[in-house]
Amino acid sequence: MRRFVIGDIHGRAAALEECLTLARVDRDDDLLICLGDVCDRGPDTRRSIDLLLTVKHLVYVLGNHDKWFLRWTETGEGDFSWTAQGGKETIRSYEGGPVPGEHVRLLREARLYYLLDEGTRLFVHAGIDPDKPFEAQEEYDFLWSRTLVERAMDLIDDPDVDNLTPFKEVYVGHTPTLNYGFDVPLFIKGVWMLDTGAGWGGPLTLMDVDTHEYWQSRR
Repeated sequence: MRRFVIGDIHGRAAALEECLTLARVDRDDDLLICLGDVCDRGPDTRRSIDLLLTVKHLVYVLGNHDKWFLRWTETGEGDFSWTAQGGKETIRSYEGGPVPGEHVRLLREARLYYLLDEGTRLFVHAGIDPDKPFEAQEEYDFLWSRTLVERAMDLIDDPDVDNLTPFKEVYVGHTPTLNYGFDVPLFIKGVWMLDTGAGWGGPLTLMDVDTHEYWQSRR
């Protein structure tokens, strides 16, 4: 079994399919960890989720956009902050609804975080607050906070800081590397940034957790 992690897909179904093909992911045997935000911005949220559901060993970590989408599936209401940030495209991909039950179930049962290799590797959508013990982290930290990424970038040139967390590696999405002028994954102070801007015209990135080899879609 190979083990993969993928950044924020944001409705880019063609990019997702391209990454799975380039990496030769075995959808019956390999593990795929999705860092959340499969929906919004891109045109094909529905097809993106359909593709993810073809992967037998899928671990889905909840993203903030997924949380917004879930609220719409449950109440029929969408916050303006959601629709203005790509929610309209998601609604359009379902032609206004209804959303298939297996799609809702995937997100409703999604994890706030995932631990691998005896807890030495953490996979989470946004990050954690490095100033709090792990057991004190809250949903906001996992889904929204950019504190970990911002701290890593602030200390990028500090030779006295090697790792910001007690984990060997932390894999996050949420904050596009495009914000810092890069369209490739970044590894800084023990943090892997895997959102390479698929929701903003950049490529989607899929990485082998064990070798750190990665594959990217065309823009």
